Order: sequence, then C-alpha cells, then structure tokens
Amino acid sequence: MEQTDMTGDSVVRNDNSGSPTPVQEEVGDEGGIQKVAKLVGSVKIEGADSQQPVPEPNSAPLIPESQQNGHHVNNHHDQNGKEVAKAAEDGLAAGEGGKVTAEGEKAENSKDDQEVIVIQDMGFNIKVVAPGIEPFELQVSSQEMVQEIHQVLMDREDTCHRTCFSLQFEGNVLDNFAELKNIEGLQEGSVLKVVEEPYTVREARIHMRHVRDLLKSLDPADAYNGMDCSSLSFLNVITEGDIEMKKRKRNDSDSVDCTPPDYVMPGAKDRPILPLQPMSKDLKSPQCLKVLTASGWNPPPGNRKMHGDLMYLSVVTAEDKHFHLTASTRGFFVNQSTQETFNPKPASPKCSAHSLIELLNQISPVFKRNFATLQKRRVNRHPFERIATPFQVYSWTAPQMDHTIDSVRAEDAYTSRLGYEEHIPGQTRDWNEELQTTRELSRKNLPERLLRERAIFKVHSDFVAAATRGAMAVIDGNVMAINPGEEAKMQMFIWNNIFFSLGFDVKDHYKEYGGDYAAYIAPSNDLKGVRAYNGVDIEGLYTLGTVVIDYRGYRVTAQSIIPGILEREQEQSVVYGSIDFGKSVVTNDKYLELLEKTSKPLKILPHKVINDQNEEVQIISSVECKGIVGNDGRYYVLDLLRTFPPDVNFLPMEGEELSEECKVLGFPRKHKHRLACLRQELVDAFAENRYLLFMRHAALQLMSIRQKKATTVEEEQKISKRLVAAAQGLRSPDLPPKDVHDLDKNETTEEDPNNPPPSSTTTESDSQQPSSESKEIETKESRESDVDAASREVINAACRAIGSLSDSEFDVRFNPDVFSPGVTHPDPQGDQFRKQKQLVKDAAAFLVSHQIGGFVKDCLEHSITAIDGQSLCEALHDRGINMRYLGKVADLLSQHNLLEHIHRISVSEMICRAAKHQFKSYMQGVEMLCLSAAVSHFLNCLLSTFSNPHPQLPEDFGLNMNKKKKNKKRSRHYPIANHVDREWASLTPQDMWSNIKAEVKEYFDFNLTCDSSDSAVETYGLQKTSLLREICIKCGVQVLLREYNFDSKHRATFTEEDIINIFPIVKHVNPKATDAYHFFQSGQVKIQQGFLKEGFELINEALNLFNNVYGAMHPEIAACLRTLARLNYILGDPVEALNNQQKAVLMSERVLGIDHPNTITEYVHLALYCFANQQVSAALRLMYRARYLALVVFGEDHPEMALYDSNIGLILHGVGEIDLSLRFLDNALELNRKYHGQRSLKVALNHHLLARAFSCKGDFRAALMHERETYTIYKSQLGEQHEKTKDSSECLKHLTQQAVVLQRTMNEIYKSGSQATIPPLQISPPSASSVLELINIINGIVFLPLSQKDLDRLQQRQQVLGNLAENKVKDMPTIKEAGDQESSAPKVPEEDDSKATKADTAEADDGAAR
Repeated sequence: MEQTDMTGDSVVRNDNSGSPTPVQEEVGDEGGIQKVAKLVGSVKIEGADSQQPVPEPNSAPLIPESQQNGHHVNNHHDQNGKEVAKAAEDGLAAGEGGKVTAEGEKAENSKDDQEVIVIQDMGFNIKVVAPGIEPFELQVSSQEMVQEIHQVLMDREDTCHRTCFSLQFEGNVLDNFAELKNIEGLQEGSVLKVVEEPYTVREARIHMRHVRDLLKSLDPADAYNGMDCSSLSFLNVITEGDIEMKKRKRNDSDSVDCTPPDYVMPGAKDRPILPLQPMSKDLKSPQCLKVLTASGWNPPPGNRKMHGDLMYLSVVTAEDKHFHLTASTRGFFVNQSTQETFNPKPASPKCSAHSLIELLNQISPVFKRNFATLQKRRVNRHPFERIATPFQVYSWTAPQMDHTIDSVRAEDAYTSRLGYEEHIPGQTRDWNEELQTTRELSRKNLPERLLRERAIFKVHSDFVAAATRGAMAVIDGNVMAINPGEEAKMQMFIWNNIFFSLGFDVKDHYKEYGGDYAAYIAPSNDLKGVRAYNGVDIEGLYTLGTVVIDYRGYRVTAQSIIPGILEREQEQSVVYGSIDFGKSVVTNDKYLELLEKTSKPLKILPHKVINDQNEEVQIISSVECKGIVGNDGRYYVLDLLRTFPPDVNFLPMEGEELSEECKVLGFPRKHKHRLACLRQELVDAFAENRYLLFMRHAALQLMSIRQKKATTVEEEQKISKRLVAAAQGLRSPDLPPKDVHDLDKNETTEEDPNNPPPSSTTTESDSQQPSSESKEIETKESRESDVDAASREVINAACRAIGSLSDSEFDVRFNPDVFSPGVTHPDPQGDQFRKQKQLVKDAAAFLVSHQIGGFVKDCLEHSITAIDGQSLCEALHDRGINMRYLGKVADLLSQHNLLEHIHRISVSEMICRAAKHQFKSYMQGVEMLCLSAAVSHFLNCLLSTFSNPHPQLPEDFGLNMNKKKKNKKRSRHYPIANHVDREWASLTPQDMWSNIKAEVKEYFDFNLTCDSSDSAVETYGLQKTSLLREICIKCGVQVLLREYNFDSKHRATFTEEDIINIFPIVKHVNPKATDAYHFFQSGQVKIQQGFLKEGFELINEALNLFNNVYGAMHPEIAACLRTLARLNYILGDPVEALNNQQKAVLMSERVLGIDHPNTITEYVHLALYCFANQQVSAALRLMYRARYLALVVFGEDHPEMALYDSNIGLILHGVGEIDLSLRFLDNALELNRKYHGQRSLKVALNHHLLARAFSCKGDFRAALMHERETYTIYKSQLGEQHEKTKDSSECLKHLTQQAVVLQRTMNEIYKSGSQATIPPLQISPPSASSVLELINIINGIVFLPLSQKDLDRLQQRQQVLGNLAENKVKDMPTIKEAGDQESSAPKVPEEDDSKATKADTAEADDGAAR
C-alpha cells in the first residue's frame, strides 16, 4: 500500500473512527460541519482467523456535542444484555458488500502466518435537503448507519435544532439501523430529505434535553462538578487559537511576545494556583434565556391530551418576558397560561414552530442573536473538547461558579434516574446480564473480537458510572438498606440492580486477618483478582462486575448481582471453595475444569486441602475463592482477594525462616493486616527470572556433558528438544497443555526407544543379517539410552536448581493457601509442601533483592522519570513492588545524591498516604452539616503554619450535643454516623503530624524526621502546593481556585468556604483492546528496527482499532496519537505532526487531567512541533505552561526541568532574547550537573548552548569558557577523534579568533584616544534551522539525511538479518536515552536540514516508548 494512503487527511479521518456516534470535523470559515469518511488502511494480522474474507467493522464516530452531556445518547435499545450486544453489533457489523481480499505472507523466523487484509470502504457524497435551509452535501461511508447521519444533523450548526425527524430517500423512510450500503439505489449524488415527524411525550422530553445541552454547551459547570463525563481542557486558551490557524504561520520574531510570567522564571519562589485554570475571554457563554423549565401545569389534563398537548414549558427570556409554551404533537406554540391562570389555547398573535429553538427565535430577538453567537463558538471548538470521556475525571480545584436554574438537572437529581438515563422509562438495567452477555459474544476473528471488546467496554463504563452514583447515594444516606435493623456498619444496599457493601468487618469475619483494616483492604485485593481472571478471559468462567469506591472516608464495594443469589442462603449457593476461610471446603468438577485453564497463566498451583470432615479436597485457587452457579446456569467465581501468593515479608510466622537479604532489611515485619499479597507483575517477573535461570543452568549442564563425552549434533538436538519441551511446561500457556501423567509415563519407559526394538518387528530374513550390523544396532540403542539418561539428568538438575515443583519440567506455580492459618494441608511435613513454601519465600526475596535494587538502578540510569506520587506508584507497580515497600525504597534512594528528586517524591508520597489513612477515620465521625468545616480544619492541621487553627462550627452545633439518643436511633438507617461527634474538631497540627509520623513508621518502616508541615518543607525540600495537590487527589477533595497563604502565623490557611466539593475515588477494571495493543507493540518494534513507514502503518491501524473499541477518548489513543505525531515529524511532515500532537494534548487533558505528568510531556512535544511550524509564540506559551505545571507538581529541583529550560532557552535564543535565554540555560546547566554529574554529555551540550548564547551577546570570554568545558568533556568521554570533539575544537578556534579580533579592536580604540567609539558588533542571530536542529537533539530526535535508495538498501539488509536486525544494523541508531545519543549521531549541516526527511529516533521520554 502506498505511503500516501496513510498520511495527510487520512490520519485525521482515522483518528475519529471509533466512537459510538458520528464523526465530525469543522471545516471552512462558516463553521460548517463536514462528515469525514473513515480511512481503512492495510491490516496485518498475525495468527488471526482470516482464511476467509474478513469484513471491516463499521467505524463508530464521535458523540456529537449535543448529546455528550448525560447518558441519553440514543441508547434506548440497550434494554438488556442481548440488546446491548445487538447495539454493538449494529455499530460494528461487518459488511458483506465491502471488497475484501486476503493474501498470506509468512514472515521469516515466525511461527504464525501473517495475512494482509485490505478492506476498501466505499465513501461517497449525498445531498441533504432540510426545511428552511439550502441543500448541502455530506460525505458518508457505505458501512455507516442511517442513525449516524441523524447524529451529524443534530450537531451541525444549521440543523442542530431538530431532533424529531426522519430521513427519506425516494419517498421511503429509512430505517435508523440500516447500513447505507444495504439501501437500494443509494449512490453518489443521491438526495436524502429531512422530514419533520410528529412528537410524542418521549420525543418532546428528548427535544427539551437537547435544547438544554445546546444552551449549556460552553458552560464548564459539569466539568467542575464532575458530572456526565465532562472534563476540562485549556490548550486552546493557552495558545489563543494559534495552532488552529495553520495557514497563519508566524515567522517574524518581532511580533513574538517572549516575556514569561514572573512565576515561571527560574528561581521564582511563588507557586500560584490561579494560572492552573486560565480564564478565556470567551469562557462566559452569552445568555440566551434566563429560565427554561417544565411548567407547574404539567401534566396536561385529559381533555387537552385529546387536543395533542404533550407537556407545558415555562420560559423567561433575556428581555425578562414570561411565556408559557405548549409542546404538542405538531411542535411548540405559545399558550395563554400565566403563573396563576391555566389557559392552554394558543396566544394571539399565534407563534408556533416545529422546534423549540425556532419558536424562541420568534419571541426573543436577544435569544436569536446570542444563540447564533453561541453556535458559532460551539462548532469552532475542537471535537475533542466536547466529547464525553469514558470515565469521569475530577478536578482538584474549581472557581466559584454561579448556580443557575436548570430543570433538567433538577429532574436528574431528584427523580429516580435508574431507567431514564438510557430513555427506558420504568425499567432498570440488568447489569449482570449485560456484563456477562457481552463476554459471551463470539471472538473467532478480528471483527468479532472488536465487536465483543467494544460491547464489553461500553457496558463496563456505564456500570462504573452507575456504581459511582449509587455509592455516593448510599454514603449520603439516600438509599434504604436491605437490612435496616442491623448496625450501620453491617448494612447492605441494592440500588439500580447493583449490590453495595461497606468496608467494615461484619460479624468478625476478618478477625484473624486484621479486623476492619483487613475488611478495608479486601475489596481492593478482590478487584485485583477480578482483573486477573478477566485478563485470562476463560470461556465459561464468569466474574462479577466490581467497582471499589472511596467516598467521605468510607469504602464501598459495588458488584453486579448473581441471578438467584438473594433467594437462598450462602451455604446453599457455594458449590466450590469455602465460606469460613478453609474450615469447610467443597469442590466441583466443572469448576476444576474451568479453573485448570487459569492455572498456568495465573501461576496458581492445583492443590489439596483437608475440610472439616477430614476429606481431601482438590482446589485450583485460594480457599476463599467461592464458586456459585447462578439461576442463569453460569459459573461465577467471587471473593478473589487471595488470588496471588501471600507476601511473607509482612507475615511473621513461628518456625519460618526468610532469606538473609530479607532479614537484613528487617523482614518479616508485622503489618496492619494479614492479607498482604504479591502483585501479579511480581509473580510474572519471578517466573520469567526462574525460566532464564532454568535455561542457563541447562546450558551449563549441556556444556559439561559435551566436555565429558563426545556427542553427535543429532543427539545434542534431541536433548535440546526435550529441554525446550520441559521448559515450556509453564512458559507458553497458549500451547496445548501437556499431560504430566503422560510425561511421567514416558520417562518411566524411556528405556524403550521411540522406535520399537528390532526383535519385535524383524522378520526371519532380518534376523539373519551379519553380526556386524547387529552390533551397530546395539550401539545405537546404547547411545539412545545414554541420550535419554542425559536429557533426564539435565532437566532434573535444572529443575532442582531453580526450585521447580516438578522434577521433569519447569513448573513455577504458587499455592496461595500455603501460609493460610485456617487451612489444613494433607502432608504439611512433606517434601512437596516444603517446596511450595520455599517458592513463596523465594518470590518475596526476589522482590527485595532483585526488583527493588533494579528499580534504584533504573532510576540512576534515568530510565524512570517519576515526577509525582502517581508516576512513582506506577513505576513501582510495573516492577511488582507494593507501596508498603516505599520506606525501604526511600532508604535506598537516600544513599544516592543523584536520586534526591525521587527520594523527595517518595517522602511526599508516604506523608500523603499516611494523611489519607488518617483522613479516612477522621471523616467517618463527621456529620454532613460539618463536612466543609471538617475538611478545611484537616487541611489547616496538615499544611498551615498557623499553630492553633479552630474549626468553624455551625451555629446550632452545640445544641445537637444533647440529642444523642435520638440520633443513635437514626444512625441505624444510614451508614454514616449521624450522631454528633466533636472528636474531629479537637484535632491539632501537633496531633496530626504525630499521627503521620507514627503511621509512616508503622506502615512504611520509615523514620520521618519532621513534626510539622514547615519542618517537612525544610528537611525534605517539599512544596506545600504540591502536597495540597497530592492530598486533594488522594482524598477526593476539591478546593476553591485561589491563592493560599500557607505561611501566615496569625490565621489559618483554609476556611470552610474554600472546600467546594468531595469526590469519590473510583477503582475498577480497565477492559483492554487486545488486537489494537498487539498492533501498537508491533509498530513500536518496526520503528526500532528502522522500518518507519511500516511502523507508521501498524500504529495507524492500532489507532483505528483502539477507536473502534474505546470510542474517541482514551489514554491509549493519546499514546497512539503522540507516536504518530513523532513519526509524522521524523518523516518530514511537521504540519501533520502538529495536528496529531494537538489531539494528543487535548485528549490527555480530558482523560488524565490538566496537570497529569503525561499532559506536561504532551505540552513539551507540541511546543517542539509548533516551533518547527514557525509558530514561535505558541511554542513559547506551551513551554511556559509545561514549566508552570511542572513547578506546581514537583518544583524546580528535578532533572526534567533541565529539559524544559533547555527548550525554552533555545527558543528564546532563536528570537534574539539572549538575556532571558541565558537565565533558562544557566538553570538547565545547574540541574544537569546535579543530576547527571559534571562529566555528563548532557552537561557538555548545555555548555555548548551557553557558549552559543554568550557569543551572540558578544561576551566571547564567557563563551570560550563554556565551550572549553564542552571540549574537555567530549575529549574525556568520547576521545579526541570523535566527531563531537572535533566540532567543539573547531568552535573553540572560531570563538578564539572572534575574541582576538574584538580585543585587537579594543586595544586600537584605547590607543587612539577617548574620542574613538567601539563599532557595533556584527553578530547575526542563529538561523531557525540551526535552533531547530539543537532542539531536536535535546528532545532525542536525530535526523539522518538518507536517500530513499539508502533506506531501501538498509531495509533489505534488515529483512535478511530477520530478528537480529535491531542489534546488527549499525547504520541507523536505535531508540535510547535522550541526550546521550549525541555521542554517536552524525551532525547534520544546517543547509541540509531541510532535506533530512528520513530519520530515526532516540526518544527523550519513556512515555512515547510506552
């Protein structure tokens, strides 16, 4: 396929190909919306079932803005699981009419065939005729549905006011769910007519909601309030729209405003919060109406229903006129009713229209004018600013918002939204049926897998939203318990077909495991188990939909309900596992069969336990895992809290010795609970490590055999094959499982060769062969016997060396019950059980000795860039290190001066986590009346310098103290503590920090040497703004967007008015797009091998598949867009790179947060592409924004800041702002010296940049000093002959000559007397191309001027080398750490810069590599 098919506009189309509703791109100056056809590129599928033609799944486009607020996006057909699946099928249905060809190609050294499937999607233009406007053309795809054209028209500026219409073709009404290719006669140039249809009550309500959404489309209130999957984005406010105007390229540096805000300058001490959310001039949308609400005269009386009245509305226009409107079957009209009098007859003169917008245009000139303005602004916004995100993102700051009248919002809040959210009045969704039905969808080929994964993701995101709302309602006391007579902590709830339970130890269930603390941690462990079993995805084995919500100090577990579970006792329901932690255990053959399939991928060992009747019971999970067969016949597993082996480092037991490295670090340590488990990442890393040891040990054994006796090549191959077969016992779960019994049987009879002995098969003539031949046969038998013995010896020795549970194959699996106190094992003193215990101990030792050390080593090599608590947590979890080890990690980090920044973040994280633990118990004693006062008091005690803060108590607070009896009665009905408890009000800063120190010591085993926020700042270099951000994000607190004075000794920092909201912290499973992820990884590998175009195509296709599964917004799509932007840039298309990176920034802001670490990185990349597109002003504003966000998140003392400052300094240098440039470059030099060492290549490059800047200023002495440093470092690190050293030497000579000329001129002036003047220095600023070249190097991009012939020759060579290409090809550099590549990268002359359209990349950040 030609490269041109994958670039340009096609990338734009491909971006928007996978969300639930039609895609729109704004084009032209008039704000018209053109439907963008979907690109379908070449798809390479490895191992897919594509022997038959595979149709392309239909593109599912973006949600129009008009439908984004709320969960009512025409999903009225999603009434149960089967209909959800049907809906997904409609959206992803494979088309029979698409032209599909498939040709297989077998890759060298590949086990699977690769098949190229080219799917051609026929795009064409149709003409749409709508009432009241000129006909217009619309580009559509043959595989789209009619429904998608509906959505486009409802979002288009001139047709958005219509919702109740049909599309007709040649007089026939089109079915909404029909694909265009199936409509007979529809072709290029066909005319579709928009026909207004009669309203029903339902359609009238939908229309009113749609009008409300249009009027609120620019209002950020939903984003601040964390509602309806709205979230914030400030990119276009920062750039002031420059990026959108691609034709207007700013090339003249004179017009560039380069001055950074004071708080962004190096050395600035202030960390203001207000710039976090910059206010746009256009942020306040024009007021179209004062009030639009349902009238109090609803519903229409019977006689008016027979006249067609559906509902009544009340309107107050911007001119302050009051109108009462009637929604009838034919449209809307003004009636004669008033607030006091009901008169439904039409007003005179008659005002009527089919749509509400048209009617309001007639009765209010201000509405007509302002609505037109609003529409223009709405359609000019980027689609990614308007689409709903799949999961809610909350902001930790918010301005004071005006609260306006909104009847739709009021209806949503105070009527039961259970069914109405999807327009299914009177019905609730059966979440369990939907979740399980989508998992049962077929997955035989790519289209079916896409359909299935998309349905799973859609239902899951809806379930998470519903569970979050339900959990908040439960904690707020708005849901009745199903056991109201019980104590508050023991109550359970059902809301919207979701079961809710609280994180307390009910009936001493967890008494032996840590009581309430164990009960609090169990749901989180259970969620990890659900995630693991969902990842294995065994057909026929089902898990519950599970969401864990932390809100107001309470932990709520939300689960879908197994059919029939509420109708019977638990003892009757459980057919597998134990309900009492191992005392009574039952098993089930069907469950054993299903769980056997999970044994290898999850590394769970099938084992036997003894139940209370002294019977041996076989299980393949922990005993707590329960199997329940629902009334629907499905096999469910639940209570998966101990899916992974226990962490013996936090499980002290008598008579159990740990390894020496664990003992040295003080393990085992007593923890707050006994449910500490190892992470799945650690289990996988440990098994991988043992596998490598197994193969290494076997290789050494083979070498010793070869040395002892000569073996033939054939015999060695035979031993190697048996070794590989034994090693793959657990290595490749995708292979058919081997029968261990057969293997043992083979081994016991291995004396008999595979070929039967000659005596049993020879005829009489054979037996009369010469005796010499008989001797040869005997010799052969003997040698084969030796080979069998040798292979057994090699495998047995390797198994023993790595602690394999089997002597005949590599078997590293864990018995999760091996240290469970209530479980009885058949042979606790036996050798096999001892091996099982040792393996668990070895895994814990591996974490301490290997993973933690490896993490610190990676930090020293700068392959980990942690810039806040979340990124540190992710880095640790990726290596399987639990956060309870953070104290040990911090101790190791403190031994390295180069890791001061990560040590600082680690201490900050421990303080914030300890404060969060305290916040949990603190908030449980607070009644709703005092929530804001309690939260502000908590923050004052934590962060304020003021030593004696007093909470602002409500006026009647003291009066309630005498009502304990009454309130205790009330508390039975609510999970929250309604009795008044003043304990929270007596908290002092001293108490707070004393508790934090104790918690950090107990939980993390770290000695905190500070006893107040001020001493923490002084001792560890922390920032109070960063601490506030972390604690707000962890506890779900939203504070007022204003500047806080933390250092006042006379007044508290926070008041109760500063606490805007409390949000839930939601944990859930993230369903994955497996095929898309495979394409993305394959594309990354291709890029690293130098096949840039092939990599581009694979990642482009990954983007297409991600869109099909996730919709338009998802973090993985942002990663795809970032990588595509980098490839666009490298392949010589900076305009398209800018376009893709802009989308990546918008998406990162929306789905991750405006100050998330990834968002900061995206801003830096976008600034680079802006500069390459000569948008210097926009590039500077983006870099200032990135630096400001970094200052708020982690402060100035961090190696990442050196990268940002180098970029800013270079751009300022390029526009002639030398003095400003020097300040940033100086700071970058100091940071690189501190964190990379005096002799680092990064430091050398910084000296060179400073030398350039000083030379432009005319200060040749300073320039010479810095360039001399550059030369010294290059000479010592690279040698005198290296190109970089030679370049620096030339630069030194040039600077010396300039300095000599200047000095000579000065001397002549001094000699000639005081009358002479120094002529102005003729120094030209550096060219844009030379600045861009240096910016590329700093950001890890090295351009190589290769011709297409050179590139083709390199690629042919790599194809010959196959899988070894990455290591063998010397001509093109591979991806490595930024800044260090300058040692080997050839320098590109300035005049050749424009020709360098082919390149390889040395990534500057690990984000793109991910």
